[in-house]
Amino acid sequence: MMDHPQPSYAHLHRLSDDVGLLEHARGAIPRRQHGYCVDDVARGLVAVFREPLADAGLLDLGDRYLAFVAHAQASDGGFRNRLAYDRRWLDEPSVGDWWGRALWGLGTAYARSPRSWPRDEALTCFDLGVQHHSPWPRAMAFAALGAGEVLSVRPGHPGARRILTDMTQVIGPSGLSQGWSWPEPRLGYANATLAESLIVAGYHLERPAAAARGLRLLAWLLDHETLDGHLSVTPAGGAAPGRLRPAFDQQPIEVAALADACATAFAVTGEPQWREGVRLAADWFVGDNDTRTPMYDPETGGGFDGLTADGRNGNQGAESTLALITTMQHASRLCRPTVDGLSPAMAAPNG
Repeated sequence: MMDHPQPSYAHLHRLSDDVGLLEHARGAIPRRQHGYCVDDVARGLVAVFREPLADAGLLDLGDRYLAFVAHAQASDGGFRNRLAYDRRWLDEPSVGDWWGRALWGLGTAYARSPRSWPRDEALTCFDLGVQHHSPWPRAMAFAALGAGEVLSVRPGHPGARRILTDMTQVIGPSGLSQGWSWPEPRLGYANATLAESLIVAGYHLERPAAAARGLRLLAWLLDHETLDGHLSVTPAGGAAPGRLRPAFDQQPIEVAALADACATAFAVTGEPQWREGVRLAADWFVGDNDTRTPMYDPETGGGFDGLTADGRNGNQGAESTLALITTMQHASRLCRPTVDGLSPAMAAPNG
């Protein structure tokens, strides 16, 4: 087993200011001219409130991220996504992926914050947001993960249950062609989130068929994205049946989504294959990948933006850094001789 670093929040602090979390970096230097996005700030909420040993500085980051997401929400519950560095919103409220990620972050803050006022604010925003429905499968899948967090505390929450029910109807049928078990004609990004959302829905709605379908999809995806004993994940441009491997530019978000889904699958089933999936994801970051290139910087605590055929993209943006952090959170908990088996989507806030 390869050695995995403990989650480091040093670069997350570097990328954050009094407004939120800056999206891009050149090397380890934040690129202020590119501003902020709800997509990344919501990811930050998930990472911060998953950390069971968060210190005052990390909780302060969580407060700022929560304020950012609340500010991005319109009165009807939709969310803007992009904020310029001069604090001008650059888009209109909608229900794209950022809406789903916002609900995921809010649900996590509600379920896991050690203080009451962030929980209250997060639930207020969540309740407003779940009045919407998105036609996009990944937006609904992200929202479903937030709904699972809320249901871990309030099992009867009607809005959260509705999101999970709706999500199961958005994801299409599997097996579109022979040898292709995925419910889309090609793989996209954060693919494992679709499988994880079905597992979460099956668990919380007591629908074993949905959970079983999610587990089958995750098993197929993990096998499809493993090559010669290491992860060889879908590149940024996606992949259709019959693609040649390895393919690049591989994104850390794809690896982190696998780690999330495998951690949830392990919590539901206790089967060691899912803990092995978390290990493969953590190993990818430390260099067990197609080019044997470490994908994190131990000096800065940042994650590199992509694995290329020649090595890596040396920039350390928010998305890749958060992918590193959340993967190592799972690895530090699960990749030990004994584990407690609790999952982010299943555990009580202080469980």
